[in-house]
Amino acid sequence: MKIISVIGSGTMGNGIAHVFAQYGYQVNLIDVNPDALQRALDTIGKNLDRMVSKGSITEETKSQTLKNLTTYTDLQSGVQHADLVIEAATENPAIKMKIFKDLGTFTSPETILATNTSSISITKIASVTKRQDQVIGMHFMNPVPMMKLVEIINGYKTSREVIEKVTSLAKAIGKIPAESNDYPGFIANRILMPMINEAIIALYEGVGDVEQIDTVMKLGMAHPMGPLQLADFIGLDVCLAIMNVLYDGFGNTKYAPSPLLVNMVTSGNLGAKSGEGFYKYTAGSKELVVSEQFSKLPSGRPATV
Repeated sequence: MKIISVIGSGTMGNGIAHVFAQYGYQVNLIDVNPDALQRALDTIGKNLDRMVSKGSITEETKSQTLKNLTTYTDLQSGVQHADLVIEAATENPAIKMKIFKDLGTFTSPETILATNTSSISITKIASVTKRQDQVIGMHFMNPVPMMKLVEIINGYKTSREVIEKVTSLAKAIGKIPAESNDYPGFIANRILMPMINEAIIALYEGVGDVEQIDTVMKLGMAHPMGPLQLADFIGLDVCLAIMNVLYDGFGNTKYAPSPLLVNMVTSGNLGAKSGEGFYKYTAGSKELVVSEQFSKLPSGRPATV
């Protein structure tokens, strides 16, 4: 594979494009918003500068990485010569289904179609194409340039040949692939999201406050980041969407999202990206400040309940 097209230039899309370009692949980064594409290139440039300053890459590698990137606002133009397309658009089933339906028309029959979805069924996405055997999940972890794992998700009809090609490709860009079958949440989020949801329930029920819950998990379980801070980092809207996928997929109340999570998303408190979730976020500051919403009432339950 030589040409990789990445659809979506947000946090995940620009990270995926960065890594492939750094490893010498020609990358077409596609987004309908030209301003978003420019922000993506700026982000990639800053991340490369940081890597140069740490001595992990050379100025020459940085320069070549940027040369390997081409941007497009037109989907058809950006994917027509690709060997592999990786969709990293918004985690919305309708949007993804529309993209994959178009990809079935715009790409050559040999092109492998991958999605970076964190929870939506690969089989469902593949069903709108006429090549279900060539559709696969490539779930990268955030931040993509730093995190080694790529979860490889097999749809119901994904061919073994495609699985092996994508697994080899993941290794070629310095990643460690882990194979999963297509069931709600796959491996990563089937385990991670219920844990985060349970931490939110513990907060909701007054078992502990924000700092105590995160401290227990960091110091007691050796997690690099507490579950509430991690939820903020992922985005509370994303957490809620994944919990709903698990709840709808299994029909089991143990996957029901916490009412507190639902309320926070409804109110627009989405975590780091909105400036406030369980913590407050100020540009340029790395200090963790607990949101005022979680000052305790006499009952021990948070003020948002």
